[in-house]
Amino acid sequence: MHNRWSFRTRSTWVLVAAPALAVASLAVLSASPATAHVTSATPAARTFAPHKFSMMDCNGWSPKYKSVSPTFRSHCVDPRGKVGGSSPWVVGGKTYQNNGRFMDNGHYVGHDEPTVKFISSAANSGNTMTYFMKVPTDPKAQATNNGKVVDYAELSPAPWFGLPICDPGSYPQNPCTPDSDSNVGTNTPNAAGSAFMELQFYPPGFTPFFDDVSCSPTHWCAALTIDSLESQFNFANINFNCEEPVNFAYLQTNGLPAGPPSPQDANLATFTPNKHTLMINAGDVLEVSITDSPTSAGLTTTVKDLTTHQTGYMQASAANGFMNTNYKTCAGTPFGFHAEYATAAQQNQVPWAALQGGVLMEQEIGHSEVCNALTNKNPEAFGSITDKSVYDTCLGGVEGGKVKAGEGSCNAKGVCKNPTTEGTTGPIACPSNNFTSGQLCEFADGACMPQGTRAITDGKKIVAREHSPVNFCQDSRFQNGDLDFDGIPYQKGKWPDGSKNVPTSVRYAGPFDAAGQPYPSVQFETDVAGSEFLCNIFTGLNCDAPPLAAKFYPYWTMTKAVGQGIGNAFKAPDCIWNFGATIPGVTKFTFGGDAQYGVSDVSAFGGTLISSVRANPEINPKYGCRPLSIAAPNTVK
Repeated sequence: MHNRWSFRTRSTWVLVAAPALAVASLAVLSASPATAHVTSATPAARTFAPHKFSMMDCNGWSPKYKSVSPTFRSHCVDPRGKVGGSSPWVVGGKTYQNNGRFMDNGHYVGHDEPTVKFISSAANSGNTMTYFMKVPTDPKAQATNNGKVVDYAELSPAPWFGLPICDPGSYPQNPCTPDSDSNVGTNTPNAAGSAFMELQFYPPGFTPFFDDVSCSPTHWCAALTIDSLESQFNFANINFNCEEPVNFAYLQTNGLPAGPPSPQDANLATFTPNKHTLMINAGDVLEVSITDSPTSAGLTTTVKDLTTHQTGYMQASAANGFMNTNYKTCAGTPFGFHAEYATAAQQNQVPWAALQGGVLMEQEIGHSEVCNALTNKNPEAFGSITDKSVYDTCLGGVEGGKVKAGEGSCNAKGVCKNPTTEGTTGPIACPSNNFTSGQLCEFADGACMPQGTRAITDGKKIVAREHSPVNFCQDSRFQNGDLDFDGIPYQKGKWPDGSKNVPTSVRYAGPFDAAGQPYPSVQFETDVAGSEFLCNIFTGLNCDAPPLAAKFYPYWTMTKAVGQGIGNAFKAPDCIWNFGATIPGVTKFTFGGDAQYGVSDVSAFGGTLISSVRANPEINPKYGCRPLSIAAPNTVK
């Protein structure tokens, strides 16, 4: 039976059996349940062609398949470019000089992801771990278009935890043994086929994921995402139709995906929370576990809300509809994804990722500009479902002054108004005004959502009403990220600093390994330099944190102050991770502020800054922290 869409409330899409929207254009939305493709006979032998609307390219630039969620590109994994990347790429007959950075069909898709990488040689530290976190609380005052009051969704669309995943159908197309250190993780021709898992958390404030950044106006939620890369070693024979396919599923109280999670079958139900989606209140205390074994059906992510006593979970299994992808045809095969490694050794990485991925704790940033007003309308559409009130350009706000215009719009030939990039003290003009040039520039501020309520339509019929608390731009229309570094995340006084006008910090304890012990070593890293126009990734020159054009760059801190613990689980003098800025009376250790990120690693990918391996400060006697441990996974000491 084919399901059809009904839109019931201002901020929720509901998948129902009734033919509420009996229009031909909605045929692309219809899909069987996530488990319908899997049979008890020979599920591995079956393959499935992608739907026209799907998630075959997380970045949304596939020339063949349209994205279900065109603004989801801010949540993708950041690939690095070719080794010896000064050689050009040819895409559709057009040559691009990628300069070692990754280009998706002529578009730069890099990210800004300040990260802590945890390192351990303990058994199963690479496939089983537990974190504890306290979710931030937004200011009591309404967020403002001048940036004086800021909500967390404006700072980060997705804090996440990361892990390398086995995928023989991903770069560089080699076999992979689940949960095994026999896999090679460095970027060499014999590296194991690797995918990148992110357990992402989405702040509240906006409405669901058709073209926005939240799953609820009032609650946090979480999703299991797995990104693959469809090419051979050194990005040879990359399939431009499905460069970075993504599996996506919300964590659910019943463990069943809200919609088909696979890249081939994903539809609007996939990105629309339902009554089983775990909803998390601001300020809740969470226990977050990632578990796997070679004999399980797939890696499992679980969030226990210790405040509300609700649990959401998701297993990346074939039975749940997860699939890997054939890099030659883009077809999907039901697949149970597993952790790639047995331990969190320093070299156990995803060979194609910009971040030197392992067991990671991260904040996605660089996707927020707020404005006095918006201009240059540019609707988002999914078949006949249209959000007409979407714009490309900020007026005033972080762009400066009351009416100064930002970047965009662009015409059908790719010619853009006022494109900018990184200068030594702020934004400067881009060398090209054409988004097809492959230049590392911000060609538009969009997609921009106007403050207030707006209608989603199917033809002339209003089928939903969405809401935005501010005039909000995501810097994701023709490039990925705020490439002139003038948005909210790069301004002083916007990150958690104890002010009543900014949110509280995310608080973290852990991770703890399968035996309940903390990871002994860490590295700080960020891939922001890959997005810096002035960064020479071959020499490291001008590869900086903060970027030269930014006024501020957030950093990891630690506290052991009374009242700054994580619920009843961890209290002073336990050391707790924070992220953002120094909080007077709270922050005890800053690890050098932005200097913590180290220097450009030109031996791997010069767009990534990374520190040397250092003792985990959570348990380092130098900081006077009480040693942390949990007796076993999911059990608080």
